[in-house]
Amino acid sequence: MATHHRDIITRCAAGAPSRNALWSAFVREAGIRSVAEVGVWKGHFAEHLLRECPDVSRYVMIDPWRHLADWEKPYNVSDVAFEDVYAEAMSRTDFAASRREVLRETTREAAARLDDGSLDFVYVDGDHTLRGITIDLVSTFAKVKPGGFLGGDDFTRSVWQHDERYEPTMVCPLAVYFAEAVNCPIYALPHQQFLIVNDPAAGFDFIRLAPGYETVSLRRQFAAGTVLKRAIGSRFPALAGLWSRLKSK
Repeated sequence: MATHHRDIITRCAAGAPSRNALWSAFVREAGIRSVAEVGVWKGHFAEHLLRECPDVSRYVMIDPWRHLADWEKPYNVSDVAFEDVYAEAMSRTDFAASRREVLRETTREAAARLDDGSLDFVYVDGDHTLRGITIDLVSTFAKVKPGGFLGGDDFTRSVWQHDERYEPTMVCPLAVYFAEAVNCPIYALPHQQFLIVNDPAAGFDFIRLAPGYETVSLRRQFAAGTVLKRAIGSRFPALAGLWSRLKSK
């Protein structure tokens, strides 16, 4: 990986007060012109980048904006609710209508419409289950230019981002293992973000610019005691609260 990329990433990570500020600074400093966002929801992130990064001339918004029977996450709302979500995303980005492309499709459907190596930057914030993040990374990485970037959200150290009604969030460690599989560097960034550089010549490296990623092992998170404690806490929150108070004394 070119040294200036590492310098830019490190500098942006060090000075970013928020997720949006981190990525808009990075997009500007890295000279990114073409972007695809997977998982647009109401368009807050798209609006921010389009306003703060006027040199971005192509912004592909990928989201089915429909209820999916096989997506076990809180944002999987009804089709009726999704119409309002979609309308808000369009309203927020109407000011940049000439720069945006809207693909109201799943990642695999949309990826078939994109040429390989046609994008400077892909940002993944869609289905964070093991199935979902696998599909998103495999489907979109080929669309990134050599030397380009694939980043994403919800790079949480705990897979238990939501309660037991939902599938675990597996962006971490799956993104790390994916980067190793394609032999490219990956960064752990502040605000639970990650960034893979499409540079196999540089080789795989896990560069930690945020704390808490010393190991990405899942063994402790899925240990019987941990799972049991979470299950009891979910069903008997008062008992779990009492146990936590007793432990703290």
